[in-house]
Amino acid sequence: MTPSPHRMPGALFDAVAAGGGGAGALRLLARAEHSRRLACAYAVTAAAREAGGSVAEEAGRAWELFTAATRAAPGATAAVLTHPAAGPALFGLLAHLTRREDPERSPVGWYTALAAAAAVRAGLPGRVEWPVDGPWVALPSLGRARFPGAGSGGRAEVRVDAAGRARITLHGQSPADAPVPVPASPYRSEGRWHGSHLLTTLDSGVPLLLDVLDQPGFPNAVRCPDDLGADEVRRWSAVAREACGLLRADHPELYAELAAGGRLLVPLTNPGHGTVSGSSAETFGCVAMSRPTTATGFAVTVTHEMQHNKFAAVLHLFDLLEPGSPERFYAPWRPDPRPLLGLFHGAYAHLGVARFWARRRETEPDPGLRAEAHVQFARWRLAAREATLVTLASGRLTPLGHRFADRMLHTLDALCRLPVPTSARHRAESAARAHRAAWQERNGSAERVEMQKTPGEQGSQLCVRGGSRTGSPRITPLTTEWDRGARPPP
Repeated sequence: MTPSPHRMPGALFDAVAAGGGGAGALRLLARAEHSRRLACAYAVTAAAREAGGSVAEEAGRAWELFTAATRAAPGATAAVLTHPAAGPALFGLLAHLTRREDPERSPVGWYTALAAAAAVRAGLPGRVEWPVDGPWVALPSLGRARFPGAGSGGRAEVRVDAAGRARITLHGQSPADAPVPVPASPYRSEGRWHGSHLLTTLDSGVPLLLDVLDQPGFPNAVRCPDDLGADEVRRWSAVAREACGLLRADHPELYAELAAGGRLLVPLTNPGHGTVSGSSAETFGCVAMSRPTTATGFAVTVTHEMQHNKFAAVLHLFDLLEPGSPERFYAPWRPDPRPLLGLFHGAYAHLGVARFWARRRETEPDPGLRAEAHVQFARWRLAAREATLVTLASGRLTPLGHRFADRMLHTLDALCRLPVPTSARHRAESAARAHRAAWQERNGSAERVEMQKTPGEQGSQLCVRGGSRTGSPRITPLTTEWDRGARPPP
């Protein structure tokens, strides 16, 4: 198993930077993410070998199983490694091993579970076992089996027979439950087996799935498949189908990106008001979100998080930022100061949001909702442009990073030249002023906040000096004004 080199043509790089890229860009980024996961799996195996002991033995067996599954059915290994659960599992394990923490406490079972899933997908006869805690045994990309009453200290065993049929048994501190068969048909739940829920199938034949992400997951995510009742799944399915129809009809490039590869939705709980969503750099193809109540809310949220997915994958291929100081900047969509990388990420996501509303205000048939679309368009084109200008002026962009941000600005300048009704523009500007004032009241004192002029702008940019440097968060919340029915201040 050898990762392949990946090259992105300049024209495609520019198209992605401008906010789009289409299906071709998503397929290229997905291939690159697959190679990255494969390289990480090899790095985990090598790091475990250096750690020695039982960890080295278990990781070595998992690598051999991956290799055998790849020879038998290459697509089986690819399906597992590209599943969103594989990213946090592999990189979390690699971080544990490279930090030289207690190797015997490393979560190497995650690695074995991934290899077991590849073996099941490939129909590879044999058996594999690994340690698990609790009643759920996950086969990432396939589903999970439940063993009620099981505690910690158990060991899961997967057996695949000569006909390719698989079943799971839990040994140790578990009740004497019968083995759980793994259905041959995907997206099927029966008995104590829980698969992903198929919300809809896109034109390319690609499924749009709803499922609990195997550990480690997102904050506020639904933890167990049992928490997703049939009625709730039907509500998700109804709004997803309507949203996909809207994207297909009015946003063909966005729909093509959605349909270019597997897409998993992870349901979030306790959203409060509006739609809360998030994404992680290591879960390409995954969107975590609370269930929107409207198709438009669903579509714009998926658009927002797909932009984060694309940008994270681009950052895995190219260095867009130079290391720098720990300043925190004002972001027109966040209540807290953001590092420059977070600001860049958010600007790109909201560029996509602005493009979505630019089209939606032309296609929305309801006059009231069309007026709201004008407000949303005016609000987020302004916010994304402001953040992009600050990013360009930071002095920390690499040549490629400057090229990327410059293409973003070119798109935003074009959007800012489009006419907007005066009332919508005033409401958007009022909302922007109210957000900035609330941010200053929450975060700024004269000692901590420095006002910096933004090049070419009459306003100023807030920059917080000092503080510890942290990376971008695992989850980026977005509250969608459209979906919660709130209106910006008049």
